Amino acid sequence: MPSGLFALLDDVAGIAKIAAASIDDVAAAAGKAGTKAAGVVIDDAAVTPRYVVGLTPDRELPIIARIAIGSLRNKMLFLLPAALALSAFAPWLLPPLLMIGGAFLCFEAAEKLIDAIRGGHDVAQDAIATLTSKEIEEQKVGGAIRTDFILSGEIMAIALGTVANVPLWEQAIVLAVVAVLITVGVYGVVGFIVKMDDIGLHLANGANAAMKPLGRGLVHAMPHLLSLLSTVGTAAMLWVGGGLIVHGLHEFHLNLVPDAIHGAAHAVASLAPAMGGFLDWLVNATLSGLFGLAIGGVIAAVAQLFHKH
Repeated sequence: MPSGLFALLDDVAGIAKIAAASIDDVAAAAGKAGTKAAGVVIDDAAVTPRYVVGLTPDRELPIIARIAIGSLRNKMLFLLPAALALSAFAPWLLPPLLMIGGAFLCFEAAEKLIDAIRGGHDVAQDAIATLTSKEIEEQKVGGAIRTDFILSGEIMAIALGTVANVPLWEQAIVLAVVAVLITVGVYGVVGFIVKMDDIGLHLANGANAAMKPLGRGLVHAMPHLLSLLSTVGTAAMLWVGGGLIVHGLHEFHLNLVPDAIHGAAHAVASLAPAMGGFLDWLVNATLSGLFGLAIGGVIAAVAQLFHKH
């Protein structure tokens, strides 16, 4: 009996080790997938605060919460099952879909740059003058959730690409973890950003003299933070989008551009071995971003031609 009990305990311990290893694998895969999707995540965090512009402060957090719920619904009810079906029945579609998603990111980033250069007009401000507050809120929430569906689709596709070679059940867990963590992270940060000026005003007008400079600093930092987020988000979209296209070209054995980028990165990294890893990443990201900008610029130019006609 004791030997049987020890054998059972040994089996349980073995199962526990396997389960722990699986959890570690899932956590590592989720972390890698989230990192790969960083460009889209940053852009999502940069875009969303604009949906509460023109609304009263008491409605800002409820609207962010509604958008966050819609984002999680997009990911869990629609995009996660679609990603698993794609992985199970048509995995060969993933590389071209990732390239298409990368091209779309590059196109969006190029359009942002073009609008910034031209001094684009914010049509959302026109709507504020003609709609009731409830209509504005519904319009903004609906628009944000539709935009989120595209961004979430890109996030889930990128995440799927990092776990395409693991069992389906592990893919499902990783994608679900990524969906929840990214949604909570993005909209938690967005909630802080949209209330940062209110927090700053509260501190600046409070009785604690030591906190007044911090409050004024938060108020003044708000527009600069939004501008920085937008810039970083655009750069990250070009880096991620260009990288997806470059990786796809390599998958299809079209190695002219991938080899040129990796060769340049290796050459620069070899000049300073102590910083080789960072320099390799920096050159890869920069050249992938420039390649993505070229692709996005071409798509934007073609789209403009079709729009004129």
